[in-house]
Amino acid sequence: MKAILVVDDETSITDIVKVVLMDDGYHVGTAGNGRHALDYLAVNQVDLILSDLMMPAMDGGALLDALRADPRYRDIPFVLMCSLPEATIADRVTGYSAFLPKPFNIGEVSTIIASLLPG
Repeated sequence: MKAILVVDDETSITDIVKVVLMDDGYHVGTAGNGRHALDYLAVNQVDLILSDLMMPAMDGGALLDALRADPRYRDIPFVLMCSLPEATIADRVTGYSAFLPKPFNIGEVSTIIASLLPG
């Protein structure tokens, strides 16, 4: 079973995404910010990370930078979620695998993840 980590400080989003992805057959963990995500990754293996950009303590951009700098995590597909248009953040955040604009249709989440985690 493929494992996904959902990182967002809005628990309503992590709860909904978790339920949908579990229904799609994934094992799903959650974290409230980038620091919590790194703590989670220290003890859990994941196949994909779905992360909000704007969060307290450590935002999604800093999390992505930390992951790409670490050989253990640099190849994990990273889906960046944000309420700002992608063009607005493109100059300060790079290296993500896919972009998901907020608010999103939950079907978009499943489609993006299925494209990044085939089989």
